[in-house]
Amino acid sequence: MFPLDLTGRTALVTGSARGIGQAIAQQLAEAGAAVMLTDIDAAALEEAHATMPGRRAMMAGDITAAEFPQKLVDATLADFGSLDIVVNNAGYTWDNVIQKMSDAQFQAMLDIHLVAPFRVLRAASGYMREAAKAEIAEGRRVMRKVVNITSISGTCGNAGQIGYAAGKAGINGITLTLAKEWGRYNVCVNSVGYGFIETRLTQPLGAAGASIEMKGHQISVGVQPKAIEAMKSITPLGRLGSVEEAAGPVLFFCSPLSDYVTGEVLIVSGGGHF
Repeated sequence: MFPLDLTGRTALVTGSARGIGQAIAQQLAEAGAAVMLTDIDAAALEEAHATMPGRRAMMAGDITAAEFPQKLVDATLADFGSLDIVVNNAGYTWDNVIQKMSDAQFQAMLDIHLVAPFRVLRAASGYMREAAKAEIAEGRRVMRKVVNITSISGTCGNAGQIGYAAGKAGINGITLTLAKEWGRYNVCVNSVGYGFIETRLTQPLGAAGASIEMKGHQISVGVQPKAIEAMKSITPLGRLGSVEEAAGPVLFFCSPLSDYVTGEVLIVSGGGHF
C-alpha cells in the first residue's frame, strides 16, 4: 500500500466546516479515508460536506457540550464501523490581557482547546483499546492515529492570549501522556502546532466578517495589519502559511509514514517560532 493511501481507514475531524479543519478533512478524504465532519456551524458544515470526496458523514453540534463528544464517536462508529484517526482541531481565539480577562472567557478557551479534546478521546478510547486487543491477540499490528492541534502560543506564549495559550499548552500534555498510555494499543499520538496560518482568525482587523458568535458572545477576530507584517518580517519564509500547508503535516501523522512517531509536537510556523 502506498504510504499515503488511507483506504479503509475512518477519520474524525472536529471543527471541519472551514479553514484548517476543512483542509485536513479534505486531504484525508482525498487519501481515501472515510471522514466524519463536525462543527458548530451547521450551514458551513453542510457546504463542506457537499464538496468532500469519497465516503463521509457529518454531525453538527457544540463540541464543548458535555454529552456531544460521546454522541459524535457513537455516530462515527455507527456510520462507518471503525475509528482509526482522530484529529482534535476545533477552536477559536478570544483574547485579552490577564487583568481584563473574565473567568468565563478564560474557561471558554480551556473548554474548547482542552476539555473537549479530552472528552472526544475518552469517548474513542473504548473502541480503540478493544479493537487493538483483538488485533494483537490475532498477531496483527494495526496502527491508529491521534493528532491534537496546538499553537506556538502554547509552546512559546503570546501576549494577550493567556487563555488560548493555556489551552494549547494543556493539549500538549494530553498528547505526551496519551502517547505513553496508548502505545501498547498501537496508537500514535502527536500534536501539530501552528504559527500564523491564513484563516478568518488571522485576517486583518476591519475585514468583512471579522467576528464570530459563540454562545451569545460576539467575539472579534483578526489581527492588526501592522502585527501581520511584523510576523512576516520575523518569519524566515516571509509569509503566512496556507490552510493546505497547515493540513499537510497532519496528513503525515495520520499516515503509515509516521507509524514509529509518537509523543511529538511538530511546529508548523515557517520558522517563526524561534
